[in-house]
Amino acid sequence: MAERLNDQDPPPADTQPDPLEDLRRERDSLQDRLLRTAAEFDNYRKRMDRERRDLADYTAADDDDPLRKGVELIHKQMLDMLRKRGVKPIETLGTDFDPNFHQAVIHEESEQHREGEVMQELQRGYLLGDRLLRPAMVKVAKSA
Repeated sequence: MAERLNDQDPPPADTQPDPLEDLRRERDSLQDRLLRTAAEFDNYRKRMDRERRDLADYTAADDDDPLRKGVELIHKQMLDMLRKRGVKPIETLGTDFDPNFHQAVIHEESEQHREGEVMQELQRGYLLGDRLLRPAMVKVAKSA
């Protein structure tokens, strides 16, 4: 076997890289990455579908949750106790705006409501007997 005399001489033909073989290896590598990415995405999609179903099942089962029923029972008992003590909500919808009982947060033009009529209750107001505890926050109609 002859030694190379000069570093500039091309290497023997059997050791030169084959550009076609390099392209094939690159293609195979890209194909493998593509298949792996597609499989990972498919697994992700299936996992998200399963988690969405599990969440829907959990939410549906939450209606029978004893904690929720307990909170609702306490809320009902508190409303009953306030009612017995003379606390009552202020009736607002369809009534005329009264600054003594209402706090106007929004004024909106409306053809379906008369000038100064309460269109919507945004926060309920309360009275203790005849005394105002909290004014009702309301949306009031103005003429167009």
